[in-house]
Amino acid sequence: MTAILMLCLLLLQGCAADPARLDISTADEQRRVADLDHAILSLGDNIDPEEAGRAARVAIDYSLQLAREYEVSGSPIFHNLMVNLGIKSRGLCVHWTRDLRDRLRQEDFHSLDLHWAIANYESMFRLEHSTVVISARGDSLQQGLVLDPWRNSGELYWARTLDDTAYDWRPQAEILALKDQRAQARLSRGVLH
Repeated sequence: MTAILMLCLLLLQGCAADPARLDISTADEQRRVADLDHAILSLGDNIDPEEAGRAARVAIDYSLQLAREYEVSGSPIFHNLMVNLGIKSRGLCVHWTRDLRDRLRQEDFHSLDLHWAIANYESMFRLEHSTVVISARGDSLQQGLVLDPWRNSGELYWARTLDDTAYDWRPQAEILALKDQRAQARLSRGVLH
């Protein structure tokens, strides 16, 4: 079994990302920050431009920092395997989401809201996935912008939530309530039988 596991690890290492790509040029970083800033500002007329700029800078820079801290050296799936095997300590999507959300919260935005979104909870064929969504203050996550550092191993992906057709994003609270209902149903079935 160990030999099979090691063979799988070696094969999956072929999917490894080049850690050097996380060291983007200053010009590329400035372009990405400006593009994300524009995308955040497009979420609503009442967004403070200074806050949008700060959010963009933090999201881009901190995602790259997390990739270095997590020692990401492969595709997201490969890195998940490494974490689940205990070889790496962090880097699952929930880690990226919690860490990025917590860092963005430190900015104390007044014109922006942060949401924890979950997709694929009910899918048998796709991994459950979490991410941060940023929106104009008072808007739902469906009206926001997905900020997903996990998807590209630290190179931040962003898109309007409804345009991110790879995932059906739902609020974390909704998914946690659904999980709780299912656990209660299983428990009551077990008690009744």
